[in-house]
Amino acid sequence: MEKDQHPLTYLLRQNEWSATQYLTRLSAVHEKLGYGAFPPDRKRITRWTWHGTTPEPSAQKAMAVMHNIPEIEIADRPWTSWLSLACMSERDLLNARWTPQTAINLLDHAAAVGGLMDRQGMDRRGFMVVAGLAPVLSQAVTAPLAQARTTGSRIGTAVPALFEQSLSILRRQDDQFGSGQVHASARAQLSLITRQLKTASYTEATGRRLYAAAAEAARICAWTAYDSGQHALAEEHYLVALRAAASSGDPVVTANTLAFWAIMRYSTSDPNGAVDLVNSALGYTGQIGSARMEAMLLARLARAHAHAGDSQSAARAQNAAMADYDRSRDQDDADDPDCVYWLNLGEIRMLQGSCSLNLNRPKDAISHFEAAAAGLRAADTYREDEFPRGAAIYLAREAEARIALDDLDGAIDTAHRAVEHMGGVTSARSTSTLADLRSKFTARRDVPIVREFLEITAYVGAA
Repeated sequence: MEKDQHPLTYLLRQNEWSATQYLTRLSAVHEKLGYGAFPPDRKRITRWTWHGTTPEPSAQKAMAVMHNIPEIEIADRPWTSWLSLACMSERDLLNARWTPQTAINLLDHAAAVGGLMDRQGMDRRGFMVVAGLAPVLSQAVTAPLAQARTTGSRIGTAVPALFEQSLSILRRQDDQFGSGQVHASARAQLSLITRQLKTASYTEATGRRLYAAAAEAARICAWTAYDSGQHALAEEHYLVALRAAASSGDPVVTANTLAFWAIMRYSTSDPNGAVDLVNSALGYTGQIGSARMEAMLLARLARAHAHAGDSQSAARAQNAAMADYDRSRDQDDADDPDCVYWLNLGEIRMLQGSCSLNLNRPKDAISHFEAAAAGLRAADTYREDEFPRGAAIYLAREAEARIALDDLDGAIDTAHRAVEHMGGVTSARSTSTLADLRSKFTARRDVPIVREFLEITAYVGAA
């Protein structure tokens, strides 16, 4: 939308509606809401767009419904400002210049409306918004950094510190409760952070911390959308998160965003794109200086190569991840970013087992899964109770490996443990994993213990 263009004028042109056509549609919504119909007089549009007339509240509510804008935005923003939320397009998301202001605009839209795909009423769960990752990754490196802001109430370092604490809690809540219960909280945090970016005054350093916090909030929105099965919405948020991270100049939040984006890419049939994302993330490790974070990224790189069927590259990445994790033991944990709190030796072993399963090596997979649960030290053991969703997914993978080796007793026992970990966790991804596991058992339903398991977990397949 051009800088001084009225948002209603933009929407009419974008949708190729005449004033009469728009008012006819709006009148129908207005009547459905119980406010009654009104004649489609095109002069009404002229008054709104040219003469500065503010539509009556009922008309604004009808417009919000028509353009899928939450009604709360009408109360929080003045006329035309809230309507501008409907003017965001995929072109803005993909092609707009990589600047701090563009990042704010996109963050604002993501916090208020959710995603472009949602607003357009499309079911595009398998759709990837970004066709080519190379331009995105190169622009993220060269994007200008945020500067100080001098308009608005002054805030200091305490404000971004509060947001950083809240985001740390959200990450851990996602582990326990699952994406279905955390996504709304992440969007609320994103809205709070974006409001400060837009309205407060701050130093350059404080502003960049705010952009980093916004990037992490958007990253959590992306992850929880992906975990809920909304892939297009997740990809939109990953791109918005990367734009904010680029404006922050924070290598940790940038690398972490790329690593989580890679998980979605290699899990949705684009392992080569995932390799590109993780390799880009690895380019920031020199600035980060955390062996633990580098180990995490290399473990993700191994997963991407395994999904691509490249066993040699996967093995090299796995060995490098183990070497970095060993090196991390000589470093002070306080030097590690909070975002890698979840990584220990057991987690790396679980990721190695997952790689082996991708590469059709079920015996090796079981060896890694068992090693993850039997660390010599408590700190090295995979923490099932702390990560119930992850545990359910890993146990389902172990059960799949046991099915491949015809160990049905072991597979059923492991599958039951996976189901137990699902209690209280809302995650479409883990539910789908268990449903896939049930389908692998179906061919052996003639075995009594398999038939019994399928009967008592029938609700999983129906979810």
